[in-house]
Amino acid sequence: MSIRLVQAKREDMKTVWEMQIEAFRGLLETYQDYDMSPGAEPFEKVLARFEQPWTVYYFIVAEDVNVGVIRVVDRKDGSRKRISPLWIMEEYRGKGYAQQAILAVEEIYGPDNWSLDTILQEKGNCHLYEKMGYHRTGKTEKINDRMDIVFYEKG
Repeated sequence: MSIRLVQAKREDMKTVWEMQIEAFRGLLETYQDYDMSPGAEPFEKVLARFEQPWTVYYFIVAEDVNVGVIRVVDRKDGSRKRISPLWIMEEYRGKGYAQQAILAVEEIYGPDNWSLDTILQEKGNCHLYEKMGYHRTGKTEKINDRMDIVFYEKG
């Protein structure tokens, strides 16, 4: 089953935020990272990101259902493009939608010069990004006793 990306508009941001809070709830409970987790962000922070000229949010749509969201940061200045965040709603995980979303944004923005980060302890996330051609930069950041962030680049 294939996905399509639908660019989110300003009036969609409440839906994006609600999906984000729900999608990251489990990770927030596990890692207790209330300062950093997308699951703890106020609506205003998501809206402020949307309003950045270098940010685009896309709904990941499968069978006319919003199954997730991917945000692309592209400053168009030669710096690395960034995926942050990307999520699939819990009931739609494990179907390849995240992989397809990454391929779709690489088709739009080009396959090279990307960066992203994820939770080191989330082996499934690390596996996904490595399978998609991202490699660890060697940089990690300790967030708390439960969690570290690992940084990736591609191309």
